[in-house]
Amino acid sequence: MSVVPAPAPSPVSAGAASFAMGGQPTLPSRMAQFYALTKPRVVQLIVFCAFIGMVLAVPGLPSAAQWGVMALASLGIWLVAGAAAAFNCLVERHIDARMKRTAWRPTAKGELTRGQALGFSALLCVVGSALLYWWVNPLTMWLTFATFVGYAVVYTVILKPLTPQNIVIGGASGAMPPVLGWAAMTGAVEAQSLILCLIIFLWTPPHFWALALYRVEDYRKSGLPMLPVTHGNEYTRLQVFLYTLILFAGCLMPFICGMSSWIYLGAAVLLSATFCVYGYWLWRDYSDVLARKTFRFSLIHLSLLFAALLVDHYVL
Repeated sequence: MSVVPAPAPSPVSAGAASFAMGGQPTLPSRMAQFYALTKPRVVQLIVFCAFIGMVLAVPGLPSAAQWGVMALASLGIWLVAGAAAAFNCLVERHIDARMKRTAWRPTAKGELTRGQALGFSALLCVVGSALLYWWVNPLTMWLTFATFVGYAVVYTVILKPLTPQNIVIGGASGAMPPVLGWAAMTGAVEAQSLILCLIIFLWTPPHFWALALYRVEDYRKSGLPMLPVTHGNEYTRLQVFLYTLILFAGCLMPFICGMSSWIYLGAAVLLSATFCVYGYWLWRDYSDVLARKTFRFSLIHLSLLFAALLVDHYVL
């Protein structure tokens, strides 16, 4: 489960590699290893998008009780998202070991056993699901668990090794956080939350394929059928550009549907137009440096877009 940004080697993993006398890891380093399995930066973005869904679902300022529900829902979603990330690390440990970008992960380095990683993932999933079921509402728990299955099983186990469109199809699970947040506050899945879900769904392919372009040799070694490996650099660049255009249209929907005002519209147009420019440059004059910049801007795009929704919600 994931909004699918791919983290660089983490300083957490460096600390996790430290060992005490006798070759046994210290307690802090073992905890750091488990923490690294949760892909913290990815999960932070997931929880942020879910939180925006919670805020937008509540007219005006939330009450004290609603803030409490938001805090519990955020924690529950964080735990289940971390469980999905840990399960992903477990399933892909051999693939991760062949890729420079992911070789640092504790499961890839053999610092954690399969049983340890599986037990940790199961614990997070059970605790997070129980918290959501009993302290938020059952719908949010089932939607979050379905997202776990979609990312950890459908995407990781089935789609990723099967088709170069894996990130497009599997992106549906990564786009769910705003729906989870909305359901946590309303107990329902409403059209507004699906619009936010659509934006993340359309954002995922250009975000991820920009990364895959400059990491293509990593993916070639891994044996995964990523788009730059199966269809080549030029075709992938064109797809990135076309998706930025479709994403631009998708980002206008909150304004068109009356969810937001001119504040959000201005931010959406500026951010999405800039993303399109990056996509066009990438298509017409490729370089690894530009692909990195496009990938990094995609993270800025989504973060600021949802922040603009938050500002717009409270200003007007």
